Amino acid sequence: MSRAFNFSAGPAMLPAAVLLQAREEMLDWRGSGMCVAEMSHRGKEFLSIAEQAETDLRELLAIPADYKVLFLQGGASLQFAMVPMNLYRDGRAADYLNTGSWSKKAISEAKRFGEVRVAATTEAERFTRAPAQAELALNPDAAYLHYTPNETIEGVEFPYVPDTGGVPLVADMSSTILSRPIDVSRYGVIYAGAQKNVGPAGLTIVIVRSDLIGQPLPGTPTMLDYKIHADNDSMYNTPPTYAWYLAGLVFRWLKDLGGLPGMAAINRRKAEALYAAIDQSAFYANPVQPESRSWMNVPFTLADPKLDDTFLAEAKKQGLVTLKGHRSVGGMRASIYNAMPEEGVQALIGFMQEFERKYG
Repeated sequence: MSRAFNFSAGPAMLPAAVLLQAREEMLDWRGSGMCVAEMSHRGKEFLSIAEQAETDLRELLAIPADYKVLFLQGGASLQFAMVPMNLYRDGRAADYLNTGSWSKKAISEAKRFGEVRVAATTEAERFTRAPAQAELALNPDAAYLHYTPNETIEGVEFPYVPDTGGVPLVADMSSTILSRPIDVSRYGVIYAGAQKNVGPAGLTIVIVRSDLIGQPLPGTPTMLDYKIHADNDSMYNTPPTYAWYLAGLVFRWLKDLGGLPGMAAINRRKAEALYAAIDQSAFYANPVQPESRSWMNVPFTLADPKLDDTFLAEAKKQGLVTLKGHRSVGGMRASIYNAMPEEGVQALIGFMQEFERKYG
């Protein structure tokens, strides 16, 4: 059976090389006689896996020494609460940028713990662009500024990193982490659910500057305190060990590809090719302003929405799956994360062109 090209927004494709290595090691990891899923998280075997994974992630992202790397659970959605629980200070408000469905959820959750100021929003424009730096009404005394660099549902991506003037910058990078180089030193906190560019669902990565931990809001549960996890090397409780192991394999795969500069070049080519196919057609359209288009999530509509179900059915027959757009946007959405090979994008483009010839 051949593998499909899976355009799901998450859980998403994993690199074939990673899955093959995991299969090879499934029953016996390096002579241990155990599957990684069976190992004690405190045993020497798994500790070596965890330490190597963190080392490789730090190398890939050039993470400075004064940042903690945490391997947690709960997805980005739990971070919507953990960030304010750990970063609100002295009754100061937090600034949030409202640019799509996920930032709206982060705002809603943060309001449970303190005051939220929406420093910019594009909701009136149906979230079809990222606001420019000049549009951000930032508070110099804010506890932090939170933003979502890439909105998975709307396919909107910031083409720049907001300048906060020294206020800690917090980013939900679930859809962008490891897709290109980033300057970690510009951020106070980076968090990401793993199920897009890192590994399977169940693992969440948090990268947090050391000076921002250790002052949680009164009443913060032990398991939601960043310092507890940092002090215990992400093993205060049993972590998602197998997901952590697979993430480590992905980190090695990325290094073998030439690191994040190499991955960025591939991702840019994939996105440019797909957008060009859409823009050159009168049959397909992308709703996002060009300067804010995502590299990772490409929504597009057909000229006749009545053809949507036919498009999806015929695409599936060609091994192109999970292309249905989110209900709030409609149409189609092709998520082209790191593990989506260029041949998959080219297969989609070829199918789109043939479908247009047939039905356009």
